[in-house]
Amino acid sequence: MSLFSRRYGAHPVHLLVMACCFTVAGYAAVQLLMGRTVAVAVWFIGAALLHDLVLVPLYSAADLTAQAALPPHKGRQGPTDSKGPTDSEGRRGRTGRSAGRRGLNHLRTPVVLSLLLLLVWFPLILRRSAPYHQDTGLSDSVYLDRWLLITAGLFVASALTALINTARRRHRARLTADG
Repeated sequence: MSLFSRRYGAHPVHLLVMACCFTVAGYAAVQLLMGRTVAVAVWFIGAALLHDLVLVPLYSAADLTAQAALPPHKGRQGPTDSKGPTDSEGRRGRTGRSAGRRGLNHLRTPVVLSLLLLLVWFPLILRRSAPYHQDTGLSDSVYLDRWLLITAGLFVASALTALINTARRRHRARLTADG
């Protein structure tokens, strides 16, 4: 067993799970491509081109703009070696980051998840899916409200996470300062 794990790089269960995943993905691909091969291929190519040529530059520019709007980085300075950065007193630890830079990740996450949901469901959110009502008999009028609620929930959850992380950081700093 250890020889297999060493040569494969993981536990044998990993190989079994991966084989099952590829089997399910293969089955889904065959079902998806039946009868609509050209349409599905055009959709995949179009989605890849849209993502790589339009969306990546857009969200990269938005992220760089957000980073540029933050105050200059004022983290701990100090020499670094193979064991990681140190502060001015020689203590090891993560490099300091300004609160704005830490908080940027708490903004990025809900924005990315919300935009991903919008990208997947935009025909229903924007009520541009005429066949949906005809095909399902369900109304598409609830999708915008639900997307907005999910987006608000994502931002609230991210803000709470930021508050908890800040409280933990301050608590650790007090414990370090006291003792």
